[in-house]
Amino acid sequence: MHENAKLIYKKHVIPELSNGLKVLEIGPDAFPSTLQGLSTGLDFACWHTLDIYSRAELTYTATDPYQFDIPSESYDLVISAQVLEHVRMPWRWMPELARVTKTGGRVVTIVPVSWTYHEAPVDCWRIYPEGMRALHEEAGLETELALWESLETPQYKRSIPGNSMGDQGRRERFYKIFGPLGFPVERSYDTLAIGRKPSA
Repeated sequence: MHENAKLIYKKHVIPELSNGLKVLEIGPDAFPSTLQGLSTGLDFACWHTLDIYSRAELTYTATDPYQFDIPSESYDLVISAQVLEHVRMPWRWMPELARVTKTGGRVVTIVPVSWTYHEAPVDCWRIYPEGMRALHEEAGLETELALWESLETPQYKRSIPGNSMGDQGRRERFYKIFGPLGFPVERSYDTLAIGRKPSA
């Protein structure tokens, strides 16, 4: 998971969490995942995981990306980071996330906006806040927060959308030398969306 997604999660999501939540993470990057590791100090009722790839560490393996073998109203928080861009039909996917979320619970999605093309196994979408609001509306979620931003490299005066600093290879050395002189530094931008499932 790239640095900007972590920074956005720490700034906007962690303050909204509380003890006792039942969490489902879609597409974890590790076991425990980066998001779970960033959530230290909180006592969750459970932190379950789901992916389309079969791994022994997963709680659930989805054979259909648009239909999970999970009862409705199961989780207080359904979260994904760097997943939606790999979902071919997010308008079918988001309602399934909403379905397994409890009434009053939240669906949190972090999606790269400026990241380069990366198959896993497909790469389909870059999406802005208005697009996330539309997906929430179709899924019956009320948007609490939808924004796109970069919290990386605040020490540099100018920036351009791109990849995170740690994923740029030789360009990173160039930016470290010339960034302080005012040369635009490439950094990652992500969209964060938090949708609440309202009561019927």
